[in-house]
Amino acid sequence: MNTTSVSHSDLLNASAVEVRTAIRSGAYKGHTAGLAAGKLQCNLAILPQRFALDFLRFCQRNPKPCPVVGVGDTGDPALPTLGGDIDIRTDVAKYRVFRNGALSDEVTDITDEWADDLVTVALGCSFTFENALQRAGIPVRHIETGLNVPMFRSDIDLVPAGRFGGQMVVTMRPIPENQISQAQEISRRYPQAHGAPIAIGDPAEIGIADLSRPDWGDAVEIRAGEVPVYWACGVTPQNVLLDAGLPLCITHSPGHMLIADVAEDAETTILTNQ
Repeated sequence: MNTTSVSHSDLLNASAVEVRTAIRSGAYKGHTAGLAAGKLQCNLAILPQRFALDFLRFCQRNPKPCPVVGVGDTGDPALPTLGGDIDIRTDVAKYRVFRNGALSDEVTDITDEWADDLVTVALGCSFTFENALQRAGIPVRHIETGLNVPMFRSDIDLVPAGRFGGQMVVTMRPIPENQISQAQEISRRYPQAHGAPIAIGDPAEIGIADLSRPDWGDAVEIRAGEVPVYWACGVTPQNVLLDAGLPLCITHSPGHMLIADVAEDAETTILTNQ
């Protein structure tokens, strides 16, 4: 197996398949913001089948933070509606493994964790619409500076389903004040990637105390004339799964997404468990 390291900048012009190949080989272990422009990026939730239906109900009731874009067959690590060669056990740069409500491991391969009763749920990611923002000349600070997007816990309550519930996680991007309306309209076109912002301006209004101290990702500079804008975040289901205390669940590590072969604005077909 080729383990020669490649950097984020090495992959900026790579295809989705090339990025996944670098990740699968162990050559790349970093975040995926800005990679495979134009392709859908996905958050992950992998959980035992007996909990999957309630989790999917939860996602259906909370589509802003949890837009479902693909569901795997029980025990099958493939996601054929998102890519012909995807192996969910190896094709994400970093995973988080949770046991009984606690983080157990952060790993780059979950082959040893895979079991015949596991179901993969792929959820849309805000990285998807960032390409559209950049094409429109709207700055995306964390990509410009080579950082991971800042993510924050909020006090926005979610609609529960079964044992799943909690508060929303949000991402923040500083947007020039005169481009906020344009950013709203562009992101609204991508409901599978969290859609339009859920808040603008004062972080205290959604329960965030300090924008310089994100709960996940990296802090970014907010420059003169810019306003913080908040979008629902796919890390939300990680918190929900953690609070549910499942015996086992696996997610991506924040910022380390699955990159699909389908276009970021494609109508994705859900493969249900039958």
